[in-house]
Amino acid sequence: MLLAGSILAGAAHAQSDDVYALGEVRVTARGSDGGLIGGSVIKGEDLRKFDKISVDQALDLIPGASAGNSGGSRNERLVFIRGFDRFQTTLSIDGVRVFLPADNRIDFARFLTADLSEVQVSKGYVSVLDGPGGIGGAINLVTRTPQAPFEGEIRLGAGFDADGSLNSNAISGRIGGRSQHFYVQLSGARNERTHWALPDGYRPTTLENGGNRDHSDSEDWRVNAKVGFTPREGDDYSLTFTRQEGSKNAPFHVTDTASTRYWTWPYWNIDSLALLTRTQIAEHAWLKTRFYRNTFENGLFSYDNARQNTQTLGRSFRSYYDDVAYGGNVELGVQLTPSNTLKAAAFYRRDEHVEWQTSYAPPLTEPRQTTTEDTTSIALEDTQSFGKDVDLVVGVSRDHRDLSMAQDFNTNVLVAYPLTSDSAWNGQAALVWRPTDTAQLHASISSRTRFPTLFERFSSRFGTAIPNPNIKAERAVNYEVGARGDITPFITVEGAVFYSDVRDALIAIPVALGAPFGTVSQTRNVGDGEYYGAEASVTARVTPKLTLGGNYTYLHRDFTDPTNAAFRPQGVPTHKLFAYADWQVAERLTLTPSVETASKRWTVTSSSLITPVRYYRTGAYVLAALTARVQVTDKVDVQLSARNLLDQKYQLVDGFPEEGRNFRADLRVKF
Repeated sequence: MLLAGSILAGAAHAQSDDVYALGEVRVTARGSDGGLIGGSVIKGEDLRKFDKISVDQALDLIPGASAGNSGGSRNERLVFIRGFDRFQTTLSIDGVRVFLPADNRIDFARFLTADLSEVQVSKGYVSVLDGPGGIGGAINLVTRTPQAPFEGEIRLGAGFDADGSLNSNAISGRIGGRSQHFYVQLSGARNERTHWALPDGYRPTTLENGGNRDHSDSEDWRVNAKVGFTPREGDDYSLTFTRQEGSKNAPFHVTDTASTRYWTWPYWNIDSLALLTRTQIAEHAWLKTRFYRNTFENGLFSYDNARQNTQTLGRSFRSYYDDVAYGGNVELGVQLTPSNTLKAAAFYRRDEHVEWQTSYAPPLTEPRQTTTEDTTSIALEDTQSFGKDVDLVVGVSRDHRDLSMAQDFNTNVLVAYPLTSDSAWNGQAALVWRPTDTAQLHASISSRTRFPTLFERFSSRFGTAIPNPNIKAERAVNYEVGARGDITPFITVEGAVFYSDVRDALIAIPVALGAPFGTVSQTRNVGDGEYYGAEASVTARVTPKLTLGGNYTYLHRDFTDPTNAAFRPQGVPTHKLFAYADWQVAERLTLTPSVETASKRWTVTSSSLITPVRYYRTGAYVLAALTARVQVTDKVDVQLSARNLLDQKYQLVDGFPEEGRNFRADLRVKF
């Protein structure tokens, strides 16, 4: 049964026993129930119940967040939090930042959910203690930790098209144990997809004949190992290792014959070795640390043809990324008085990005090009309590980046770009009032910045752009007022209104170079916008065996591109609704029907044959789903899921239709 305050009531946070506490991101601004102010937590059991196998799918469960598709040759899965995209939203695993220094184009479908204890989502108010970035939100994937001397589970899954043909298989599991002073665990997940199928109502084109979506295959796996030492109450020392590997193809735009690229990613790999600690250094003082080494290895291969079997033309290449990051953060917390707590944090990260490319017409393998950058942040956060009902939290931080090497290979010459640095201040405050034991109101303001990626500063976009090393950080000022409470002992409601002022946003604008160069683009700090909206959630326990719930989001975005009056911010619907029922129809059978619906969202034509490009709305859908869970024994259960039951035909971005009706079966055995 879903608890009020997990995925639907948003901020409330009833912690599960298997949550890896060191991996959680905890801010001082907390409610009486321990929830993130203005944030949401998706529990592991809910991820399974609603059959959300990757992080992008998971975020569709909560208000204020939505999934999307990048379209184009990359065809990556995106997430948006209150209108902010993946560049403005940070991603962490157990509090350790996942950052791709070249362009931070994170494909959220590569991150599986089967072995997670929860997904934490901060919206608007992202604590300055979390480090740089996160001007619009933050996502933290929290793994599990054992509680018993010996425990584990294994899950086997399979996916099917509407006609019953097998399209995917999955396996996940964990094994571990805990003693008085030690714990150890090994967990992992793997998902292989041979294809997915289009809806029956899809009309074939010259690039896509319907049925199984061409080039929609992918394979992902992750393993997480941790060993921990707890010498006394309040102390925890843990060494963790995560290795994640993926490979994927990219379906084509279904009508754009002029711009088709035959791209594939043979590997998309991340790993992280991290030491996480918490030490109670005095009765009212503690020290938390995270030290890590992360790597990112990525290959992008472009072919001559759709069969992906020759590389002889000028369009063909093999591009490689080989990145490594070293860093850590230290947080000191001191309860200065019974009513005041002060936290200080320091964040450091060194990113080394190495790339090179092999071209085939003419044959050429570039030398390795290296870019090295250091990012630091110093933060303070103070919480002052006024009695037991009111808390005031104030935070400030100073972020800095320093580029020490920036190489590129241009016109057969290894060149060095100008070395630049940038600094930015961040500030925020939150006021929390708990008038009763079951009600809470909050108001917050947060001004955060985001430094540009290497791509935004230096990429030539295959000769269509010129670098701009001197662009600065973009900023968003987020305001929010919200409340949650129990109307009755069986009904919980929650809501928030929010407003974001986006300043100095980074956008590519046309630049005329004159003959014979024509017009290219350059990224500059010239965009401004405002995002505003409201969220509402309700959970009602109608009977001991029936729970109803849902959430609704309204979001409006205005964004100004001074060079393009027709510009529209893309990827996010104005209206989004999720509703469900959780019904135990028999002692061992539970049914969970649900519906996800969203209004249209802006997209833009991608074909080079359409001039000028045209903005239009697409993507409205009503997706009905049903899961049936049979509890065979106390340790064994089987779940059957059906998604897009109405076989809805829709697309979230121009030229890329989404999956039709599909089914999954999942067997879980605990021990």
